Amino acid sequence: MASTTISPQTDWRQEWFEFEDATYLNLAGQSPLPRVSVRAVQAALEAKKFPHHKTDATYFEVPNRIRENIAKLIGGKAEEIALTSGASAGVAAVAHALTWKAGDEVITARGEFPLQYTAWMPMEEREGVKVAIVAPRERFISADDLLAAMTPRTRLVSVSMVRYDDGSLLDAPRVAEACHKQGALLLLDVSQCCGAMPMDVKQLGADFLVCAGYKWLLGPFGTGFFWINSEHLSRVRPGPFYWMAVKGADNFSALNFDDPRPAPNAKRWDAPEWASYFNFNLAAMDASVELVSRMGPERVAAHNSRLIDFMYEHLPKDRCIPASPLDAAKRGPYGCFSARGREKTTELYQRLRKENVIVSLREGNIRVSPHLYNAERDIDRLIRVITP
Repeated sequence: MASTTISPQTDWRQEWFEFEDATYLNLAGQSPLPRVSVRAVQAALEAKKFPHHKTDATYFEVPNRIRENIAKLIGGKAEEIALTSGASAGVAAVAHALTWKAGDEVITARGEFPLQYTAWMPMEEREGVKVAIVAPRERFISADDLLAAMTPRTRLVSVSMVRYDDGSLLDAPRVAEACHKQGALLLLDVSQCCGAMPMDVKQLGADFLVCAGYKWLLGPFGTGFFWINSEHLSRVRPGPFYWMAVKGADNFSALNFDDPRPAPNAKRWDAPEWASYFNFNLAAMDASVELVSRMGPERVAAHNSRLIDFMYEHLPKDRCIPASPLDAAKRGPYGCFSARGREKTTELYQRLRKENVIVSLREGNIRVSPHLYNAERDIDRLIRVITP
């Protein structure tokens, strides 16, 4: 996937405000808002003070630009992108858009991010589907595990592309191929990799992507997107949709009250009251996604891979154990480790927090997720804190 060529001398750290009191290694938890995004919010606030300066077209300029930039990031089309409040909204859209039969099976994995359970468990009672939860046969969930669990009743596999708890990367194209061979669909949560790893939906083969915007897309909370392969747009069930997603709604002076039809694209799943320049979260997301495109996900992936490899090389081996794949090709843009015991891991995490080394504690693992504002000195500091 092509990206804007930037001089290798660019100091990307300048895109963020200085962390004067902390070593921040928690991008997978939430991104600090870049300077350009803060300025975009400030400009949107000023515009809201005097809305008469903006024309009706303003409502569509920013969301349309975000769709275009996200489409470039994932190798899709702008009309396949809905702007949502997060990954959960996209999964809910799929759950209610598909036509289900009693006994249809949804496969997810044990230890998945909770949205997989909160979305699919209610569908057992609502639609009579069966949710199958797959446990890994080895340390990390794999394509083999998911393929072995599939049955003739499998309708959908719904999993993360990169796991939040251990950073392992799924062989998504292999799962997609197996799904399509038997008429099943694949939904991928790409919240923990979109923006930090090169991605092409044509190569992934997924039918749906969902993504939170406040992690690797560098946006604020309450942002995200839902991607649907355009082949499915004409096949999904209708449902309630946002009034600005009505076909022809860009003409405010002639709204359709008698027979409103959804726009013939993914816009129908936009979060209500969302797609407007005057939505301050959207203004920030616009600037953030554009910055992600300028930096290039491949640059972030290579940078983070070097830092995580450096961390694993210098972890005190008598006290700490890698909890992510050591092979960078099999993990996402971050790495996890643990101490020799859950209680000791919690103690290490608390020590790091006390020293303002900001990481996450997830399912018994310490998750270290850097970005371009980090350098080896930040990993050195982490190592010094956990080494007695």
